Amino acid sequence: MVERSAFAGFRFPPEVITVAVRWYLRYGLSYRDVEELLAERGIEVDHVSVYRWVQRFAPLFAEAARPCRHAPGDRWLVDESYLKVAGQWRYLYRAVDQFGQVIDVLVSEHRDTAAARRFFTRALAHPPAPVEVTTDRAAAYLKVLDELLPAARHVIEQYANNPIEADHGRLKARLPHSCADRDSGGTAPLATGSRTAGVGVGTPCSSPAEAQWRRGHGKGTSGRASATSRSNSGIAG
Repeated sequence: MVERSAFAGFRFPPEVITVAVRWYLRYGLSYRDVEELLAERGIEVDHVSVYRWVQRFAPLFAEAARPCRHAPGDRWLVDESYLKVAGQWRYLYRAVDQFGQVIDVLVSEHRDTAAARRFFTRALAHPPAPVEVTTDRAAAYLKVLDELLPAARHVIEQYANNPIEADHGRLKARLPHSCADRDSGGTAPLATGSRTAGVGVGTPCSSPAEAQWRRGHGKGTSGRASATSRSNSGIAG
């Protein structure tokens, strides 16, 4: 539960702010969509205010909901996907456990050893540490796991990471208005919130531009855009 003192200085009551932020995170709405839904209920608020609420409260709601989640599993599946932030392609690192629960996420400009190390350092802040980690064959993962999780079994077998790869599309589709318009300052709070809420950032971007970007960064276009499963939601209605 977020303390009411966190809402000090905001003109609208906490109940309105909470509902608006949850609608935005959960249902793939734009800020103007949320503005319209609130207006239909007699609450006049500008979409810019909704934007500010999301930036301020998404991380707080995520942390407040964390104790209500199931304990993380001891087998992690780790992969990175793509999203556009203010017109620039970025990597979205994700880890889920064997039950599909999101462990952590990280938006990064680069896909390299430093980014992988930063991601796993963040993820390992949520104990327990895994006994098994499944990734692709990227050299960065091999180096970082030997460094940070030397006792864990590292699985790199073909198709072993299919569950999380299949999950990317559904997760990104949760926010269909965020693909091209969100800036990096707006992505960070949503990425934080998605660790608990199971809410993704970005949209399925399977355009020719993405395919070209993937080829330029050493990624093929096959096997990365399948979307069949949904992440668990950690925030109840």
